[in-house]
Amino acid sequence: MTQITPQPGIMDIALYQGGAAHVAGVSNAIKLSSNENPLGPSPLAITAMQEAAADMHRYPSSDHRALRQAIGAVEGLNPEQIICGAGSDEIIAFLCQCYAGPGDEVLYTEHGFAMYRISALAAGATPVEVKERERITDVDALLAGCSDRTKLVFIANPNNPTGTMISATEVARLADGLPRGVLLVLDGAYAEYVEGFDAGADLIAARDNIFMTRTFSKIYGLGGARIGWGYGPAHIIDVLNRVRGPFNVSATALAGAEAAVRDREYLERCRQENAQWRSWLARELAELGVASDTSCTNFILARFADQAEAEACDLSLQQQGLIVRRVAGYNLPNALRITVGDEGACRRLVAAIRDFKAKQGAA
Repeated sequence: MTQITPQPGIMDIALYQGGAAHVAGVSNAIKLSSNENPLGPSPLAITAMQEAAADMHRYPSSDHRALRQAIGAVEGLNPEQIICGAGSDEIIAFLCQCYAGPGDEVLYTEHGFAMYRISALAAGATPVEVKERERITDVDALLAGCSDRTKLVFIANPNNPTGTMISATEVARLADGLPRGVLLVLDGAYAEYVEGFDAGADLIAARDNIFMTRTFSKIYGLGGARIGWGYGPAHIIDVLNRVRGPFNVSATALAGAEAAVRDREYLERCRQENAQWRSWLARELAELGVASDTSCTNFILARFADQAEAEACDLSLQQQGLIVRRVAGYNLPNALRITVGDEGACRRLVAAIRDFKAKQGAA
């Protein structure tokens, strides 16, 4: 009997585990495990999606022109250099599909987003993990990690799950130091949480070896709609559009994203609310002996004494209906990634960790 087998690399992919949403036996749990916006999407986005739902029997736009023009107008970018996808994950997959394959290498940092490795393996390429420096992207390590097989280098800036970021000067040094023919991909999923940050758009305008991915899943609160976008040199966009399915993004998602990106007042409110409670949360945790690096995102990477303490704290939080994310799979076994929730969630979380620490000290 002929054995039907998948392409090399596929069976090396561990199934992606999203942040938990439920705790057995606990009702009304607070989910702080997936870096979702606790304020939800813009009311204008909700209305736009509701109105678009009436035409769901129609195929969506195949060129996403209205959304690309809206993004271009808001971000100051050429719409012809923008591509839309089912979340930035799909665009990451397109990049690996188009530019890496068997015999090629894809670099990413040791605490980098899991989809870089997954998408590299799916394309038949070899993922290569490069060390960070104290949970910060190390440009020198990435440059040293390149070989004549390297095709793509992924960095998230700010990074998930560390929350740290590097400067535009360092990103430029990385891009300029890469071997010819290597594409640097800047994952800007959390870029909107950094006020005044263009996520690398200016660097892209001056170079042909940088590409940027963005998402509507985080500050825009449209994770359930599955929509993201990418920006880069025209020659990269042309290639990606050749593998993109013509109707890869739904009409409701397109409508919601267009309304969301135009609602700058709501975005600013979300950014300020997050900044306020992110600072408060980090400060309160530090007073309890739980350290964290300065976060440029909508989450805190809380570091404990060791893996045992981190896991014990997680179990204690679950018992009180608070769901956070273990990140041992990201080479951070002694840490928990905690989404910045609204005021009530943040205060409840700190009280629960204070209670955990008190019981631990009394034991």
